[in-house]
Amino acid sequence: MRPSTLDERREFYTSEFDVRGVQRWIGDRKEHMKFAMILGRHTGIVLPAREREKDNVIIVDRWRSAADLRSYAVRYLPEAVYYDRNRYVDIAECSGCSRGRRGCSGCYNYDGQQLAFDIDPENVDCPVHGHIGQKIQAGRGLSFCMLEFKAARRQAYELFGELMEQYDCVSIVFSGRGFHVVVDDSSAYELTRRQRAEIARRFARRYDIDEWVTVGGSRLMRLPRSLNGLVSRKCMIMKWGKDLLRFDPRTSGAVTPRFLRSSRAVR
Repeated sequence: MRPSTLDERREFYTSEFDVRGVQRWIGDRKEHMKFAMILGRHTGIVLPAREREKDNVIIVDRWRSAADLRSYAVRYLPEAVYYDRNRYVDIAECSGCSRGRRGCSGCYNYDGQQLAFDIDPENVDCPVHGHIGQKIQAGRGLSFCMLEFKAARRQAYELFGELMEQYDCVSIVFSGRGFHVVVDDSSAYELTRRQRAEIARRFARRYDIDEWVTVGGSRLMRLPRSLNGLVSRKCMIMKWGKDLLRFDPRTSGAVTPRFLRSSRAVR
């Protein structure tokens, strides 16, 4: 698992990005969703003409279909493509806004936020590599081993089952590294920040979630079917069940882009 080159990103978004699948995932949310891209903040791999924008979050609020998202990705070749968990009455109203993201929650155009839980393997305490603080000190803040990955995978499985006892629309998404468990019930969108903070504290007692994400401090999530350029794996919605507990991102064809499969075949 390694970073994708610019040529590999171009190949993926030109010939493999599943536009129809993303369009189905968007569904009837077209007027209410924004997207975003980060070009090279973590990998440092960016088009020379975009070097000054490397660390910026580029908001995409002018789009009509998933084909437009592909066009943006081919143009910018980002290391990551995200969707905004906020729901807006009309994203057309956002394009001229100058208040920034901190003004969203109090805006008349804000209509709630998807409830989400982020379980990254590096946040799991490891018998070999220690806790997250020790990993950061050792320069392994974004690295993980399979012991950590398997623990995160098990937690995502169990968290999904627990959430399904309360909600109807729950999904597990492999982010390319860890897992996102997201809730799309209307009642979840209506939760206040205080309620989200209580939910985050309650689940953090048993799961290695990033509480900041659940509370709403980070509203961006990787777009399903996009390429995680940090590790050259596809972000995919996973089916809950025993197959999930056997899922291995190193060997799964479902999350391995074609450019890696073809390079392995050559070897």
